[in-house]
Amino acid sequence: MPKIKTNRGAAKRFRKTGTGKIRRNKAFTSHILTKKSTKRKRDLRQATLVAKADASNIARLIPYK
Repeated sequence: MPKIKTNRGAAKRFRKTGTGKIRRNKAFTSHILTKKSTKRKRDLRQATLVAKADASNIARLIPYK
C-alpha cells in the first residue's frame, strides 16, 4: 500500500495529544478585537479539543502527525 498524503492545511491547524486526541486553536482571534472583552480574548488563547464527531475525519487528514 502506498503512503497516505497528509493534508497540509489540516497539518497546520491540528495536532495530536499524547493520548491521540486532536487539539485545535479557537477562532475569532485575528482582528476586530476591540469590541471583545479581555476575558473573552484570554479564553480564546487556550487551545481546545476537537469535537468527537469531527475527530475521526480530521485524524484521516493527519495520519502521521
